[in-house]
Formats: sequence, structure tokens, C-alpha cells
Amino acid sequence: MIDLLRDHPSSEKIFALVQQLETEHPADLSNQLNELTGTWELRWSSSSQPWLKQSPGLLNLQILDPNQGRGRNILQLGGPLGQLAGIQVDADISVVSQQRVNVSFKRGGWAGPTVAGRKLQLLRSIEQSFPAWLDITVLDDALRICRGNAGTIFALVKRPDIRLPDWTL
Repeated sequence: MIDLLRDHPSSEKIFALVQQLETEHPADLSNQLNELTGTWELRWSSSSQPWLKQSPGLLNLQILDPNQGRGRNILQLGGPLGQLAGIQVDADISVVSQQRVNVSFKRGGWAGPTVAGRKLQLLRSIEQSFPAWLDITVLDDALRICRGNAGTIFALVKRPDIRLPDWTL
């Protein structure tokens, strides 16, 4: 599944594999919380929204640190220009059951490069008007499959080469 997501993220085989893995290897966050921590790259989605799908030339990351109750979504162009600008959304997260993570979006906006030790960004507070959550249905050290509150299914691969942010920035 990992190779298929990396090499052929638009393959029609992915949906069937997602369903099979959800049945055969259900996640249990009470025992797998450390595996949830890290940087995840979106490689497949059932959504039709372009910002919720894998797209060539676009880096779509989700950074989760459940021990600190924090999450961050980052959407930026791939390659060296991607560091110049991107969209960032920060959230508070909390694990509420064996599979569910509640998400409360706090702020979002433009995130630019670090200049002279300071991260350039223009973020605004977000007034979240609806409850948001993710059900983590499959989880290991390299693959995460989840279903969002709007019914979208996501398949993500872990990116150990991208470290957790300094949440104080």
C-alpha cells in the first residue's frame, strides 16, 4: 500500500485496499498514540476538493503532536519555492476514544520562510462553527488512514525527514 501511495496515488486500487486494511488492521490509539505523533503527507483522498487531495507539485502535510495537544496542516508548493509561502492551519487536538481525535481549529493563514531566526507569517484566529474530528482507522509507523467528520477518507504516509515544529514559533 505504501509503494502504491507513493508511486501511483491516483490508482483505482487504493479505495479497496483502504477498506481491507480498515477491517484487518484497525487502529487503537490507546496503544498506538506514539505512532500518531509526527509529520504525515497526504497521498490519497476520497475528496473532490483540491486542497484535500494529493496533487503533483503540491505538498500537503499534517503534523500531529497529541502529547502536546497540537496539530498543524500545511499546504505549499513542492520544491525550493515551497519554502517561500504556504497555507498553515493550527489546531488543538485531543484523543477522545480508541480511534477518534477531536480537532479545534485555532488560527490559519500565510506562512513564509524563516528570516534571521524569525518565522514570517500572517495568521488570523479561526472561529470554528462546527465540531471537527478524525477517526484514525489504520495506523502504524508508516501509514495512517483516517475518516473525517464530513465523510472524507484520507491515506497518509509518515515523513520522518520532516521534524515536528517548534510550537512556540
